[in-house]
Amino acid sequence: MTVVPIRRLIEAAETAITAHAEELTALDQAIGDGDHGLNMLRGFKAVRESAEEIAGLPFGKALQKAGMTLVMKVGGASGPLYGSLLMAMGKAGEEAPGDATRLAEVVGAGVEAVKARGKSDVGAKTMLDVLAPVQAALAGGAGIAAVRAAADDGLAATEAMRATKGRAAFLGERSVGHLDPGARSSALLVHAVCDVLEEE
Repeated sequence: MTVVPIRRLIEAAETAITAHAEELTALDQAIGDGDHGLNMLRGFKAVRESAEEIAGLPFGKALQKAGMTLVMKVGGASGPLYGSLLMAMGKAGEEAPGDATRLAEVVGAGVEAVKARGKSDVGAKTMLDVLAPVQAALAGGAGIAAVRAAADDGLAATEAMRATKGRAAFLGERSVGHLDPGARSSALLVHAVCDVLEEE
C-alpha cells in the first residue's frame, strides 16, 4: 500500500488557494459573479482546519471527507463540483494508487463525476479543461512535468473558448479572451499536488 502524505497535500492545496485567492476573484469578476476566490478560500481553510482528522483516515475516506467539507463550506457551483471530484476519487480508490495507471483511473472517476454534476464536458470553458488533460496525461504514463504541462496547456486553452456553462455562459462572445476561474483553481491544485509528490 502506497503511503500518501494527506496532511501535506491539504496544506499545499490551502496554501496555493490562499496565495491566489485575489487572482481567482479577479478572474471571476470578469466573467462570473466574483466569488470564486473567496469561496475556494473558505472551503480549503475548512479542510485545513480538519487536516488532523482527515489525515488519520484511510486514503479513500480522507478524500471523501475533504470533498464533503468542500460541499458544505464552498458556495456557488465550485463546492458541489470540487466535492464531487474528491468524493468520486475517494470511492474509486479505497487505498492510495500505487502507480500512474491506477492514479489515472481514480482521477478519471472524479472527472466523470464532475461531468455528470456540471452537465458539462471538455471545451465548455470549465475546470474540466484542466482536469481531463491531466487525467489523460496520467493514463498515458506521463511524468510529473508532463502532468504540470497538461494542466497549464488546458488552462491556457480556456482563454479562447466561449463559455457554455455557468454564469459565464450568459456573456456569450464576451466570455472569450478570459481565463476560466475554475480552470485556474484546478491548475493551482494540480501544481500543489505535483509539488508534494516531487518531494516524496
